[in-house]
Amino acid sequence: MNWEQLLSLKRFGDTNKRIRKEQDETRLGFEVDYDRVIFSSEFRSLQDKTQVIPLSQTDFVHTRLTHSLEVSVVGRSLGRLVGKKLLEKHPHLYSVHGYQANDFGAIVAAAALAHDIGNPPFGHSGEKAIGEFFKTGEGKQFKNELTEKEYQDLCDFEGNANGFKILTESRAGRDGGLRLSYATLGAFMKYPKESLPKKPTNHIADKKYGFFQSEKEAFIDVANELGLLKRSKEAISFSRHPLAFLVEAADDICYTIIDFEDGINLGLIQEEFALEYLINIVRDKIKTKNYYELSNKEDRVSYLRALAIGTLIDEAVAIFMKNEEAILNGSFDCALLDKSKYEAQINDIIRISIENIYQSNEVVDKEIAGYGVINTLLKAYTNAVNNCYDNTASNYDKLILKSLPKTIKINDVSLYIRLSSICHFVSLLSDSKAILNYKKLKGFQFS
Repeated sequence: MNWEQLLSLKRFGDTNKRIRKEQDETRLGFEVDYDRVIFSSEFRSLQDKTQVIPLSQTDFVHTRLTHSLEVSVVGRSLGRLVGKKLLEKHPHLYSVHGYQANDFGAIVAAAALAHDIGNPPFGHSGEKAIGEFFKTGEGKQFKNELTEKEYQDLCDFEGNANGFKILTESRAGRDGGLRLSYATLGAFMKYPKESLPKKPTNHIADKKYGFFQSEKEAFIDVANELGLLKRSKEAISFSRHPLAFLVEAADDICYTIIDFEDGINLGLIQEEFALEYLINIVRDKIKTKNYYELSNKEDRVSYLRALAIGTLIDEAVAIFMKNEEAILNGSFDCALLDKSKYEAQINDIIRISIENIYQSNEVVDKEIAGYGVINTLLKAYTNAVNNCYDNTASNYDKLILKSLPKTIKINDVSLYIRLSSICHFVSLLSDSKAILNYKKLKGFQFS
């Protein structure tokens, strides 16, 4: 892979190349990507979607929106620092093409801002709930009417693939989705493969999948424009865009450190754990006098969190640059922080978070409720849509159809398209809206 192709400013529908030196420096194309994500309705709904604690009423626990904003800030720093070093290593990128360090920061920031845009309500349990409906629930009846890959898309419903759909899917008045630059789309695609074969290797790019069968052509178009390397002759699978490693690192840094901070502030993790594990990461940077002058837990943990994020940013940049050649030829096969000298401390923090936050009674109880909500919605919507298509819709089905948006492809001849559009609609619901729709279906909502 080469950086000239990887930094493509092309957008869906472009007939001519976009040249970096011809860009308006006051409104750079990569910065427009960020704006388009942040003003999208799909991004706004993240303010009411679970990050860790579902439906939390506290004012400091992160939602998907605050998490995404934080990841974009960390991603911008990672991109700028890496960009500066890459321009020193490959000066022609600036002298011939006009790229600047901030370009890399803008690409990573925009992709990082969008990294959770496809996640359904109720966190990762929402993804699993959609999948279980088709794998073991009433949706299993459709298996024999779908191709193997179409059925796998539904059984392993993936927020990353759903995000790619949001960013690229055309609809009336919006050709090419948000029409982001291909460079930003490439950085967004952490798992550039289709749903099958499932985890064919231990390579990080094979951990999940990155597009549904409905977006296959759009994905191939982006991959070819960017010059991503093919990794399989049989299936659609490519090497990652190098900047996807930075998007992943920004996410890893934020959820590792900030979820840990949330757990401490909620009282789910004792402050002593912060002292033991965070200080091991920031030992070389901490100013002991300043730390002990902080009078409350939130300020102390905030101080350690800020230092830890800064330390891991520097670490990720160093690892990226050390392995740039392997990343460009597709042989670098793990997350950047898997090579970190702080890997043991990071793993300890994640282990404690799993035990005390992700598996806490509050989280588990609300995830159980989320399964019930999503199962009820999918059952009602799939019945209504498919009965309508078969001309067997009841009055109840017709009422449900009136409550659904016109984006659902009720009359599409493809069962896969009908089912995937229903899943997509459910995935766009906020936690509260999903519960409201559930109450209406159950007859609990009359106002």
